[in-house]
Amino acid sequence: MFNRFCVTSLLCLVAIVALPQAQSKPPNVLLICVDDLKPTIGCYGDPVAVTPNLDALAARGVRFDLAYCNQAVCSPSRNSLMTGLRPQTIGVYDLSTHFRDAAPDAITVSQHFQRNGYLAEGLGKIYHTGHGNRDDADSWSVPSWRPKAPAYVLETNLAMRKRDAKGRMRGPATESADVSDGTYADGLIAEEAVHRLEVYQQQSDQPFFLAVGFLKPHLPFIAPQRYWDLYDKRNLPMPKVKALPRDAPGYASTTFGELRNYSDMPARGEIDQATTRHLIHGYYAATSYTDAQIGKLLDALDRLNLTDDTIVALWGDHGWHLGDHGMWCKHTNYEQAARIPIIIAAPGGARGAGTQAMIETVDLYPTLSELAGLPTPAGLDGQSFAGVIRDADATARDFVTHVYPRGGRLGRAIRNNRYRMVEWKTIAGPREDAEIELYDYQVDPLETENIAATSAAVVTMLRANLDPQPEAKPQWKQRKK
Repeated sequence: MFNRFCVTSLLCLVAIVALPQAQSKPPNVLLICVDDLKPTIGCYGDPVAVTPNLDALAARGVRFDLAYCNQAVCSPSRNSLMTGLRPQTIGVYDLSTHFRDAAPDAITVSQHFQRNGYLAEGLGKIYHTGHGNRDDADSWSVPSWRPKAPAYVLETNLAMRKRDAKGRMRGPATESADVSDGTYADGLIAEEAVHRLEVYQQQSDQPFFLAVGFLKPHLPFIAPQRYWDLYDKRNLPMPKVKALPRDAPGYASTTFGELRNYSDMPARGEIDQATTRHLIHGYYAATSYTDAQIGKLLDALDRLNLTDDTIVALWGDHGWHLGDHGMWCKHTNYEQAARIPIIIAAPGGARGAGTQAMIETVDLYPTLSELAGLPTPAGLDGQSFAGVIRDADATARDFVTHVYPRGGRLGRAIRNNRYRMVEWKTIAGPREDAEIELYDYQVDPLETENIAATSAAVVTMLRANLDPQPEAKPQWKQRKK
């Protein structure tokens, strides 16, 4: 009888102790997406970047030093973030095709969280909705929100606007007006995000998945004057390499038409030294402006006592060429376009750690799911790196892959901790017709020479790593009725 009483009492005690855990609310998720943000961030070792809020986020989380996008252009990269599928799996490489046209049954990460009891909301730029594309209503519990804000406020800049080759109005590539943060879109996005957090805190019975997308430092490089004043342009880093890599195929580079469309940029030829310095100044200023807006979100989490219950993920959709190799914008497979910042701060995770674990954009979906205690849907290209967030000395992938289409070919890239190889060939075409790029970052960190012709064994090894991946799908096209 005594033994039975003891066993019964012990079981009751275990049940009482376990009950709060079973009934505790799952963690919230704040996903911060930043357009065209490369690792020009203080915590990534940039000596001039003024980014105190991103640095503070890294101090309470894990900074991933070898994170890569899946394609260096807005819409396909964001599709990969939201679906956990690579562009070559979906078959969408352009800006105008909606991912659901090609993959109608895809379950997005926010949709997955919705199905598991979360309130999912999107503010600002999460999906690319320009170029005839659209948002994805199924991803959100309520319609997504975007601010109404002017692109320019200075009369001189408004007067410079002209139509580009596609009929869109374009002004100058930069603006530095003495205005408040809320004059431009990103300030308004931050204000709305703080408001949503305040509502969540008051109605705390349901966990939230809040995706907040900031527009800068995407062109045009626009920020209030005080963010420009943070920098002495004479001290900004200028491009070290201005030539394309030796022996690289010419089509692997970009002619940066995105930049040339702005009214004060040359239609052809090189960007001169003074303009280069001014554009780099603008990129840094716009980055600091967005950093300040992110700080408002982090401050709100602290003020509302939500920090300890919220997973915060910072993601840049792709990198950006700032004159290196004589190139600007994204649209390549090179390191400056493909490498991105990812910072994760999670309850119970490592703090103030940097890691060399290699990850891709598609990995965020399963990682956030695992951190929130949710099952991961089958069929994703991504794999969770939650183990690295718990232990920054853990590893993730042996290599990452990304793509970029050019001239009828798809450049399929593989990057490990030493090499990047790019296999350029037509989709479903014979491999013997491919052109190959190979760069050794231990010897040549600035990608000055394609060594594929003299490194057959390395090329063979890296191609073998790619072999298990399925053949890329061609670009999806509207079927004729």
